[in-house]
Amino acid sequence: MKLIAILFTAIFINNYVMSQFLGICPFMGVSKKVETAAGMGIAVTFVMALASAAAWLAYNYILVPLGLDYLYNIAFILIIASLVQFVEMFIKKSSPSLYQALGVFLPLITTNCAVLGVAVSNMQAGYSFIESVVNGVGGALGFLLAIVLFAGIRERIARNKLLPTIEGFPIALISAGLMSIAFLGFSGLSL
Repeated sequence: MKLIAILFTAIFINNYVMSQFLGICPFMGVSKKVETAAGMGIAVTFVMALASAAAWLAYNYILVPLGLDYLYNIAFILIIASLVQFVEMFIKKSSPSLYQALGVFLPLITTNCAVLGVAVSNMQAGYSFIESVVNGVGGALGFLLAIVLFAGIRERIARNKLLPTIEGFPIALISAGLMSIAFLGFSGLSL
């Protein structure tokens, strides 16, 4: 039951994008088309799930026993950067069109603070290995949900005529703010 609570809390209540405002750069940059947003969400899901597992192992079996636990940020960033390189090579080989569509935002997963945020929050919450992985997967699915929903909204908005003063980025920010308010409605849930 606790694992289900961690999963749903990470997806809806403590959504890294909508509630904690982490990972905004790829969220805003890659959300113009649903297909591209889904590709980015899947890539972030893979990296976030693996980063949660690898960061937990590195922290609990390397940093803490050696008394180097204060270096967790540097270690987590190195782990995330390695995983992103792996994902980038895989996407480049398996789906060149997605690789081109993601462009500069794919390597920016390395500096996506949502990925680092989930690793740090796992450490601070004192989660076990399984709980860390479940929180990482939940956080990643929450990112995927948020970016795909936002891309759908942006596609629908693009088909309409707007005032020139709010076209483009201003309406995207307004839409993201309204989505964030909608996700705030989940904050009253207790699992």
